[in-house]
Formats: sequence, C-alpha cells, structure tokens
Amino acid sequence: MSIVWKFCVSLFLVFTLSDISYASRLKDIATVKGVRENILIGYGLVVGLKGTGDSNTDVTGQSLARLFGKLGLDVQQNANVKSKNTAAVIVTAKLPPFARVGNNIDVTVSSIGDSASLEGGVLLVTPLRAGDQNVYAVAQGPVTLGTLADGAGKNFPTVGRVVSGAMIERDVEINFSNKKNFRLSLHHPDFTTSARVAALINTELGAKYASARDSGTIDVIVPPHYDGSSVELLAVLENIQVNIDSKAKVVLNERTGTVVMGETIQIMPVAIAHGDLSIEVKSQDTTKQESKTKSSTKPERIIEVKGANVSDLVKALNALGVQPKDLTAIFQTLKQVGALQAELEMM
Repeated sequence: MSIVWKFCVSLFLVFTLSDISYASRLKDIATVKGVRENILIGYGLVVGLKGTGDSNTDVTGQSLARLFGKLGLDVQQNANVKSKNTAAVIVTAKLPPFARVGNNIDVTVSSIGDSASLEGGVLLVTPLRAGDQNVYAVAQGPVTLGTLADGAGKNFPTVGRVVSGAMIERDVEINFSNKKNFRLSLHHPDFTTSARVAALINTELGAKYASARDSGTIDVIVPPHYDGSSVELLAVLENIQVNIDSKAKVVLNERTGTVVMGETIQIMPVAIAHGDLSIEVKSQDTTKQESKTKSSTKPERIIEVKGANVSDLVKALNALGVQPKDLTAIFQTLKQVGALQAELEMM
C-alpha cells in the first residue's frame, strides 16, 4: 500500500508504511539455505551474421581455426581465420535449484569483440560451466535481440538471448526430502521479524522446533512426524503469514526528486527556516495543520504543524509546493539536529 504526493512537476513523495506491519507469506520474505540458483558461464561463437561480426579479433580467428580442426578440416596450426560473419561471445545462464537432466533454460549471449550486431546469428554448441568447473549445460540456438516497445529498433544489438537454448546435462544432487534440519534466511534481517517467524513456526508445529539464531537466520528441526517428508513440511511452513517489521528509514534521491519513507515516522518538536520557508513542528495531541503568510518586503512561507509526524509535515509542504532541493535540505537538517527519528539515506 502506498500514498503518492506530488511536489511541482518532477517531485513525487511515496509513502511506504514501514511502521505498520503487513502480513506476508514466509516464502516471500525468506529462503531456505541450499535452495538457490547457480551461475553458469561459457565461451562460444555466433555465426551467420550479415557482415556485423568481429572485424579483426585474434580470439575469434583462433576459435574458428580450432573449430575447423575438430570438424576435420585441414587448417594449419595457429592459423588466424578471419570472418565478418562470426562473433566471439560469452554465454551466461542461471541453473535453477533442483533442475534435472533434460530441462531447458534460457541463456544470455554477449559479444566480447568489436561485433556491431548479433542480429540473425546462431550460437554454436557451447558448454556451460559452474564454479566447480564442471559442465552442467550445453547451449545452442538462434539469438534473438528483442525490440523496443514502440518497435523503434533493437534494445542493444550486441547482447541477445537464446530462449530455452541450453539443455541441462548434469544434476545438482541435493537429498532434500531426508534432511533432519534446515535453515531459513530472511531477505531483510530484522530481530523482531526473526523472533516472530520462529514463534509462528513453533505454534504451527505445536512444539519448539524453530529458534532464531540471529536477526536474519532461523534454524528449524524436522519434527519426528515429518521425518523423510521435509518437502511437505516446507509446503506448510512457507505459507505461514508473518507480520514483517523494519526500522524507520527515509530515502532521498535529489536527482529525481523521489522520497520514500514511513508515514508514521516521528519528528521531534523543531523549528526550521530555509530561504523564505519557515517550518515549526509542535508536539501536540492534534494533527491539525495550519499555514499563514506574514506581510513583509519579502513574504515568507510559514508552516505550523501541530502533531509531530512526517505525514503531517509532508501534507503541509505539499500545500506550499516545495522544490526537491528544499525537501532534501529540510530532511538533512532534521536528521542533523536529531529531530528526525529515522535513518536517512541519500542516493
């Protein structure tokens, strides 16, 4: 849920209600240790280009010479074959967890020479290796670049994809169903959320099987009645609704005029003067906002905010149409004097 406030033309203030808890599924806020993707990489050649390949790259020429030799063609050793229809590329892919032999995955193809475009090319057989140097997939197929939404051209002609272009040739062995315990890692560590997750799991299982190790880690012991059925256990736990918590934070991007913060972040009583803008925040029970203008040679814009939270302050600033630079300076000052009860991050 978000509230959007607009300041002039380019400034938008987005409220994410970080101080109010919202329920999320456990599967959306945490991962299971060992259940992750693995990065694959390989070196290959794209052929069939229409004169847009590498112009004079030694690596490409040597690769073609070795390829011809493997295909039975008589090519002199260390020969440098030149072809404008060929490009040397790096091929990358992500191996999903529990992927099995025969499954297909997408690959990304990126030129490493001076090729002008990979459009219309075909990736030749390319082994893809993981960090342990073992080959886990083999890629091959036509390279597609994709077009812009308005069809005005290619997004980036030296980077393309081969959809379902790699076939998995090696399993990543994980005997998950027989695990006796496992560890959950929160995407955004927080002590309150971690303790809350452990308590909810224990309530679901009817005994103390989960414990919060730190702000981002929850250890879970597989109950006896789920022995050999860890998959079924996780299917139950991952749908637990958790009210996530997070610390108060304000993020400012002066270039784009974007501010993201929690609506109920508190501001201590304070008065600020910035140019012709004066701000006074008073700590009172009411959150009524008032504004008035003094008569002087140079009229001042004055804000009196009764009720010390960011929501009230921003509504008053919005009414006066403050500029992005003014908003940035105001919050920097609030933080410096200790009036802003939140972490301030500048982008």
